[in-house]
Amino acid sequence: MSTIKGENRLARETSPYLRQHAHNPVDWYPWGDEAQQRARTEDRPIFLSVGYSSCHWCHVMERESFEDAGIAALMNERFVNIKVDREERPDLDEIYMAATQMLTGQGGWPNSVFLTPDLKPFFAGTYFPPASRGGRPGFADVLRAVSEAYGSKKDDVKRMADEVAGQIARLSEMAPSNQVMTIALLNRAFGELAGRFDNAEGGFGGAPKFPHSMDVSFLLRYHRRTRNPEALRMAVLSLEKMARGGMCDQVGGGFHRYSVDAKWLVPHFEKMLYDNALLARVYLEASQAVGPLPVSVSLPAGGAASAAFFKEVARDTLEWVLREMTSPYGGFYSSLDADSEGGEGTYYVWTRQEIAEVLGRQEAGLFCDVYGVLEGGNFENGRSVLHLEESLAQVASALGMEGGDLRLRMASARARLMRARDRRVRPGRDEKILADWNGLMISALAFAARVLDEPRYAEAARRAARLVLDRMVRDGRLLHSLTEGQARHPAHLTDHAFLLAAFLDLYEATFDPAWIVEARAMAARLVDRFWDDRGGGFFFTASDHEVLIARTREGSDGAVPAGASVAALALPRLHALTGDEALRAKAETTLRLYRDRVERFPSAFGMMLCAVDQHLEGVRSIVLASRRDDPGLRAFLQALRDAYEPNALLALADPVAAEASSLFAGKHPVGGRAAAYVCQGGTCRAPVVSPSDLTIGSRGPLGSLP
Repeated sequence: MSTIKGENRLARETSPYLRQHAHNPVDWYPWGDEAQQRARTEDRPIFLSVGYSSCHWCHVMERESFEDAGIAALMNERFVNIKVDREERPDLDEIYMAATQMLTGQGGWPNSVFLTPDLKPFFAGTYFPPASRGGRPGFADVLRAVSEAYGSKKDDVKRMADEVAGQIARLSEMAPSNQVMTIALLNRAFGELAGRFDNAEGGFGGAPKFPHSMDVSFLLRYHRRTRNPEALRMAVLSLEKMARGGMCDQVGGGFHRYSVDAKWLVPHFEKMLYDNALLARVYLEASQAVGPLPVSVSLPAGGAASAAFFKEVARDTLEWVLREMTSPYGGFYSSLDADSEGGEGTYYVWTRQEIAEVLGRQEAGLFCDVYGVLEGGNFENGRSVLHLEESLAQVASALGMEGGDLRLRMASARARLMRARDRRVRPGRDEKILADWNGLMISALAFAARVLDEPRYAEAARRAARLVLDRMVRDGRLLHSLTEGQARHPAHLTDHAFLLAAFLDLYEATFDPAWIVEARAMAARLVDRFWDDRGGGFFFTASDHEVLIARTREGSDGAVPAGASVAALALPRLHALTGDEALRAKAETTLRLYRDRVERFPSAFGMMLCAVDQHLEGVRSIVLASRRDDPGLRAFLQALRDAYEPNALLALADPVAAEASSLFAGKHPVGGRAAAYVCQGGTCRAPVVSPSDLTIGSRGPLGSLP
């Protein structure tokens, strides 16, 4: 099992999640030839367990079953046992989660899948208790039943496995639609989202409730296009309720994974890098979209939905990332566990007594009233999850206080509580640096640098991008994961697509033409290694990836946007900079490939719908011609900072960048003054020298749409 007594093979892995299982009595293998060869040689079924380090139920199943000597002996006697970190191997996670959903009608983690020696799934589940309870079969009973079925009904098992593997492979069989994409596709998607919308609490559906950042981004775009006030109301209500709820860490900033209830009160306490990247960006998009709010938009009573509020939420989120999730070398860690001190959420929840010990009795009384800390608690063991039932402005009005005074007192109280909380046992941190998730955070920080005029965010984004390029590229090939200085595992579609988008965002934030060069190189890798030359569209794995039971595609969003959708958004932006028509054409083919699926299941394709919106409008380039130190340039940037123009690309034509893009040809200051050129489809309007004269759409100023 290992060269060190008491350790199994996982002790030699770099994944923190795999190493958490290194002392289990289970004879674990990492995914690889050794385990597969043993299964084939001994004709044993494989037990595949897929999880991740911040997964609460993964830890529960480990404690209950994988650390149990009797269950471990049963596993070792009858199975070849493989443990996979889904964050390191999203390719395996996608295939075998699809299998679990096919076999059981649901999914989740830990994902527990039984395979034939040729890696085909035939039985699956998620969390199993050690013995039967609550309607769930016990894991020991499952192990015995699966082993006996494999031994006595092997032909039936293999027939089932072949059928499931075939269904997974057929999911990738697609052909581009011949139908034209129109606004009807967006209208249908909005109608479905509206039908699932929770009009009282925001969000979609009931408990558990996830943030659905991509759907909220689509709603903001849809409102911009149609001026439908309901779309903006849905987006704003969702964002406000999340920010005021317990899903948002009211003391330290940042968001937890999801809410276990419909009111956003009690979260599942893990914190994921990708959620916080996506949410920070959508709050900034909302800050542009809402202000000034149209009179026709009805907001919740006492609502805090303003550009300033949304910017504050985004800033608090990004400050948490820089403070707690950033590697000393640049780059961002993956996640924080939900658990600490043996309990879920212990680090984040409070009693009134604990708060009084930090703030003093009088200030604690006010704080507890504002943040819903009850005498008996709203969580476990008399503790409370901090949340705001009403906005601070509404609370101040009810108490007869000045809003500014209450804000200052609450900010001071939160800072003192954060210092006290820092003395608690912290949740575990998964320090993997993943290329795709870092791409999302680079994009969020670069966008924030523009919207918030915060150079620190641009520098943090730049450092992370340089870390990826310097430490996660080997022999010209991008790798997916970096842990303890060791880069491993071939990169996937999401790694390439998210980084392509990130480099374009970095260019817009810094106007450094080096990021155009990096974007072109990343796009070349993306197309060369992932494009389907026969049917069009992108595969999730590269053409030279290890052979698995299926080469999958992903167009629908999961916890992160689909790589194909992000590529369909990013390639036309790069086309606008370079004039490379093949990039735009591949984006259009990708949209046509998924068009029929988007029409049937629109709410599963939030980011693809954003790409359709961009396709229907086209990318408009705003080229600023100016010296970098010209005050006129700053005036244009200030005007653009609060303009919600999601389909615009911002560029700077200056002497430094003259050779970086064909778009810059012929763009010069006018009369010695900074000038703005709005271009689309190879045609540019006459330049303007005043921000007040800058129009993007054909029938109005910034924020309008023809």
